[in-house]
Amino acid sequence: MKRFAVAFTTLAAALSAHAADMNAVNHAAQIASGVGAGTAVPSLGVGAVLQTLLGLAIVIAFVFGCAWLARKFGVAGSKRTGLVKVIGGASLGNKERVSVVEIGDTWLVLGAAPGNVRLLHTMPAGSVELNGAEAGATPEGQALQGSFGQRFRDALAGEATKRLQKFAGGSK
Repeated sequence: MKRFAVAFTTLAAALSAHAADMNAVNHAAQIASGVGAGTAVPSLGVGAVLQTLLGLAIVIAFVFGCAWLARKFGVAGSKRTGLVKVIGGASLGNKERVSVVEIGDTWLVLGAAPGNVRLLHTMPAGSVELNGAEAGATPEGQALQGSFGQRFRDALAGEATKRLQKFAGGSK
């Protein structure tokens, strides 16, 4: 008896669903005429477009602001009182750079290129006055001769000569 009741209930539900579908098909025109044309899609006026563009501009400004803050303060919030401090530096090309780094009481002049970092010179910390010296002049006030590139090549050649003499003297 229970099986018959369950089967009858299932059949009645299927027939009523089928009847509702047939009602929608037979009276589709009457149902559709009750809905006004264009009421399902909201109209986009100038105010709505301006509001959307303003919202987009605010989001883009927020993203750029976050990127600027992350760059300024470091993503991980690096400590400023670390062992290594960058004193200054200059870009020599697209991928080459010279930097002055302070470690303890020593300044290291480092040349960096893709996949290569070399020690160019060492000096005591604070031996060169950063703000007082005029750019392009020696501490005595005499102007340096030649372009920066020529002076840099001469300095590298002098460093290479010192290292070759040290290597030749140490191997014998």
